[in-house]
Amino acid sequence: MQTTPLTKNHKTRILLAEDNRVNQKFALLLLKKLGYQTDVVSNGAEALQALQSQSYDVVFMDVEMPEMDGLTATRQICEQWAAGERPRIIALTAYARRGDREQCLAAGMDDYMTKPIELPKLVQALQKVSDSHQGLT
Repeated sequence: MQTTPLTKNHKTRILLAEDNRVNQKFALLLLKKLGYQTDVVSNGAEALQALQSQSYDVVFMDVEMPEMDGLTATRQICEQWAAGERPRIIALTAYARRGDREQCLAAGMDDYMTKPIELPKLVQALQKVSDSHQGLT
């Protein structure tokens, strides 16, 4: 695997909202391999709580979760935080049906990834986060 500058000496704060333990472990393994530390929650309601207590640069948001799904959580995040103050939200979904991407973007998500997560796509998504923060400085 080729290492990008993004994977070294970065301070990106990541929240993973995912209810499936296997998917959690896999995502955490990939993120750790890239040098990231990640906080994990199991549903959208917990994601909202986490965002109220700490700021994150990016949230990987599973679309289908118990208690509060990712679309509902994303809509609430967009209502509570201004665009420049909220984290970048990346949809994670096992589905790749026609219209799913558009539904996620319409809810306020910034990007869309299908599961299982592929390392090159994960690096690309994180590079977009890094690029968006460089544009703010």
